[in-house]
Amino acid sequence: MVTPDPNASGERTDYLTSLAEQREMFRVTLRDIDDEKARQRTTVSELTLGGLLKHLAMTERHWIRVIVERDPNSEFDMSLAADGYRMTEEQSVAGLLAEWDEVVAETERVVRGLDNLEDLVPLPTAPWQPEREWWSVRRILLHIFREIAHHSGHADIIRESLDGANSTLARAGIDKETVKQWFPDQ
Repeated sequence: MVTPDPNASGERTDYLTSLAEQREMFRVTLRDIDDEKARQRTTVSELTLGGLLKHLAMTERHWIRVIVERDPNSEFDMSLAADGYRMTEEQSVAGLLAEWDEVVAETERVVRGLDNLEDLVPLPTAPWQPEREWWSVRRILLHIFREIAHHSGHADIIRESLDGANSTLARAGIDKETVKQWFPDQ
Protein backbone atom coordinates (compact mmCIF):
# COMPACT_ATOMS: atom_id res chain seq x y z
CA MET A 1 0.00 0.00 0.00
CA VAL A 2 1.24 3.50 -0.82
CA THR A 3 2.04 5.47 2.31
CA PRO A 4 2.20 9.23 1.71
CA ASP A 5 5.12 11.10 3.21
CA PRO A 6 3.61 13.23 6.01
CA ASN A 7 6.32 15.86 5.42
CA ALA A 8 5.59 16.17 1.70
CA SER A 9 2.86 18.35 0.34
CA GLY A 10 1.89 20.22 -2.76
CA GLU A 11 0.50 19.54 -6.15
CA ARG A 12 3.44 17.47 -7.45
CA THR A 13 3.32 15.22 -4.41
CA ASP A 14 -0.43 14.81 -4.87
CA TYR A 15 0.03 13.79 -8.51
CA LEU A 16 2.86 11.38 -7.73
CA THR A 17 0.95 9.85 -4.81
CA SER A 18 -2.20 9.45 -6.91
CA LEU A 19 -0.21 7.80 -9.72
CA ALA A 20 1.44 5.46 -7.19
CA GLU A 21 -1.96 4.48 -5.76
CA GLN A 22 -3.31 3.67 -9.24
CA ARG A 23 -0.20 1.64 -10.08
CA GLU A 24 -0.63 -0.26 -6.82
CA MET A 25 -4.23 -1.13 -7.72
CA PHE A 26 -3.05 -2.51 -11.04
CA ARG A 27 -0.25 -4.47 -9.36
CA VAL A 28 -2.72 -6.03 -6.91
CA THR A 29 -4.47 -7.49 -9.93
CA LEU A 30 -1.21 -9.24 -10.90
CA ARG A 31 -0.59 -10.84 -7.49
CA ASP A 32 0.41 -14.49 -7.72
CA ILE A 33 -0.10 -14.56 -11.50
CA ASP A 34 2.29 -16.64 -13.59
CA ASP A 35 3.50 -15.75 -17.08
CA GLU A 36 1.20 -18.26 -18.77
CA LYS A 37 -1.91 -16.81 -17.14
CA ALA A 38 -0.65 -13.28 -17.81
CA ARG A 39 -0.75 -14.11 -21.56
CA GLN A 40 -4.20 -15.77 -21.41
CA ARG A 41 -7.24 -14.10 -22.96
CA THR A 42 -10.44 -14.45 -20.94
CA THR A 43 -12.88 -12.41 -23.05
CA VAL A 44 -13.49 -11.73 -26.73
CA SER A 45 -11.02 -8.87 -26.36
CA GLU A 46 -7.34 -9.37 -27.19
CA LEU A 47 -6.45 -7.84 -23.81
CA THR A 48 -4.45 -9.88 -21.32
CA LEU A 49 -2.94 -8.99 -17.95
CA GLY A 50 0.57 -9.16 -19.36
CA GLY A 51 -0.39 -7.09 -22.38
CA LEU A 52 -1.96 -4.42 -20.19
CA LEU A 53 1.12 -4.33 -17.97
CA LYS A 54 3.34 -3.89 -21.03
CA HIS A 55 1.03 -1.18 -22.39
CA LEU A 56 1.02 0.80 -19.14
CA ALA A 57 4.82 0.80 -18.87
CA MET A 58 5.16 1.80 -22.54
CA THR A 59 2.49 4.48 -22.24
CA GLU A 60 3.95 6.09 -19.15
CA ARG A 61 7.43 6.01 -20.71
CA HIS A 62 6.04 7.61 -23.89
CA TRP A 63 4.34 10.48 -22.09
CA ILE A 64 7.33 11.23 -19.87
CA ARG A 65 9.51 11.39 -23.01
CA VAL A 66 7.00 13.76 -24.56
CA ILE A 67 7.30 16.02 -21.51
CA VAL A 68 11.10 15.90 -21.54
CA GLU A 69 11.71 16.18 -25.29
CA ARG A 70 8.98 18.71 -26.15
CA ASP A 71 9.54 18.08 -29.84
CA PRO A 72 7.23 20.34 -31.88
CA ASN A 73 7.67 18.05 -34.92
CA SER A 74 7.11 14.67 -33.26
CA GLU A 75 4.88 11.98 -34.69
CA PHE A 76 3.56 8.95 -32.86
CA ASP A 77 5.46 5.84 -33.98
CA MET A 78 2.73 3.42 -34.99
CA SER A 79 5.21 0.52 -35.21
CA LEU A 80 5.54 0.69 -31.41
CA ALA A 81 1.80 0.36 -30.98
CA ALA A 82 1.54 -2.90 -32.92
CA ASP A 83 2.86 -5.07 -30.07
CA GLY A 84 2.06 -2.64 -27.30
CA TYR A 85 -0.69 -4.81 -25.83
CA ARG A 86 1.00 -8.20 -26.30
CA MET A 87 3.29 -9.88 -23.79
CA THR A 88 5.64 -11.99 -25.90
CA GLU A 89 6.97 -15.43 -24.97
CA GLU A 90 10.33 -13.81 -24.19
CA GLN A 91 8.77 -11.40 -21.70
CA SER A 92 7.77 -12.15 -18.14
CA VAL A 93 5.58 -10.47 -15.56
CA ALA A 94 8.63 -9.95 -13.35
CA GLY A 95 10.58 -8.40 -16.22
CA LEU A 96 7.74 -6.10 -17.25
CA LEU A 97 7.21 -5.03 -13.64
CA ALA A 98 10.94 -4.24 -13.38
CA GLU A 99 10.70 -2.16 -16.57
CA TRP A 100 7.70 -0.30 -15.16
CA ASP A 101 9.64 0.33 -11.92
CA GLU A 102 12.36 2.02 -14.01
CA VAL A 103 9.73 4.12 -15.78
CA VAL A 104 8.17 5.08 -12.43
CA ALA A 105 11.56 6.22 -11.11
CA GLU A 106 12.03 8.35 -14.24
CA THR A 107 8.52 9.79 -13.90
CA GLU A 108 9.18 10.80 -10.31
CA ARG A 109 12.56 12.30 -11.19
CA VAL A 110 11.14 14.30 -14.10
CA VAL A 111 8.05 15.54 -12.25
CA ARG A 112 10.06 16.62 -9.21
CA GLY A 113 12.52 18.46 -11.46
CA LEU A 114 10.02 20.40 -13.55
CA ASP A 115 9.90 24.15 -13.16
CA ASN A 116 6.19 24.45 -13.80
CA LEU A 117 3.28 22.05 -14.30
CA GLU A 118 1.55 24.68 -16.44
CA ASP A 119 4.24 24.52 -19.13
CA LEU A 120 2.75 23.65 -22.50
CA VAL A 121 4.07 20.57 -24.27
CA PRO A 122 3.59 19.77 -27.98
CA LEU A 123 1.96 16.39 -28.46
CA PRO A 124 3.02 14.02 -31.21
CA THR A 125 0.63 13.92 -34.12
CA ALA A 126 -1.02 10.56 -34.76
CA PRO A 127 -3.60 9.08 -37.12
CA TRP A 128 -6.31 9.80 -34.52
CA GLN A 129 -4.88 13.28 -33.85
CA PRO A 130 -3.48 14.69 -37.11
CA GLU A 131 -3.34 18.29 -35.87
CA ARG A 132 -0.71 19.23 -33.30
CA GLU A 133 -2.11 19.88 -29.83
CA TRP A 134 -0.40 21.42 -26.83
CA TRP A 135 -1.17 20.17 -23.34
CA SER A 136 0.07 21.35 -19.99
CA VAL A 137 2.36 19.00 -18.05
CA ARG A 138 -0.48 18.80 -15.53
CA ARG A 139 -2.89 17.50 -18.18
CA ILE A 140 -0.36 14.91 -19.35
CA LEU A 141 0.03 13.65 -15.77
CA LEU A 142 -3.75 13.41 -15.49
CA HIS A 143 -3.79 11.48 -18.77
CA ILE A 144 -1.25 8.98 -17.40
CA PHE A 145 -3.44 8.64 -14.31
CA ARG A 146 -6.51 8.04 -16.49
CA GLU A 147 -4.69 5.39 -18.53
CA ILE A 148 -3.69 3.45 -15.43
CA ALA A 149 -7.13 3.72 -13.84
CA HIS A 150 -8.89 2.80 -17.10
CA HIS A 151 -6.78 -0.31 -17.66
CA SER A 152 -6.95 -1.33 -14.00
CA GLY A 153 -10.67 -1.89 -14.56
CA HIS A 154 -9.93 -4.05 -17.58
CA ALA A 155 -7.33 -5.98 -15.58
CA ASP A 156 -9.79 -6.58 -12.76
CA ILE A 157 -12.32 -8.14 -15.15
CA ILE A 158 -9.64 -10.27 -16.83
CA ARG A 159 -8.32 -11.49 -13.48
CA GLU A 160 -11.78 -12.36 -12.16
CA SER A 161 -12.42 -14.28 -15.39
CA LEU A 162 -9.12 -16.16 -15.02
CA ASP A 163 -9.51 -17.44 -11.49
CA GLY A 164 -12.23 -15.56 -9.64
CA ALA A 165 -9.75 -13.33 -7.81
CA ASN A 166 -11.09 -9.90 -6.88
CA SER A 167 -8.54 -7.09 -6.66
CA THR A 168 -10.54 -4.87 -4.34
CA LEU A 169 -10.98 -7.68 -1.82
CA ALA A 170 -7.35 -8.77 -2.21
CA ARG A 171 -6.17 -5.24 -1.52
CA ALA A 172 -8.25 -5.30 1.66
CA GLY A 173 -6.66 -8.63 2.63
CA ILE A 174 -9.87 -10.62 2.24
CA ASP A 175 -9.27 -14.10 0.81
CA LYS A 176 -11.53 -16.07 -1.55
CA GLU A 177 -12.66 -18.46 1.22
CA THR A 178 -13.97 -15.56 3.30
CA VAL A 179 -15.83 -14.18 0.28
CA LYS A 180 -17.43 -17.63 -0.27
CA GLN A 181 -18.63 -17.58 3.34
CA TRP A 182 -20.11 -14.11 2.92
CA PHE A 183 -21.68 -14.83 -0.48
CA PRO A 184 -22.33 -18.60 -0.66
CA ASP A 185 -24.55 -18.28 -3.76
CA GLN A 186 -21.83 -16.69 -5.91
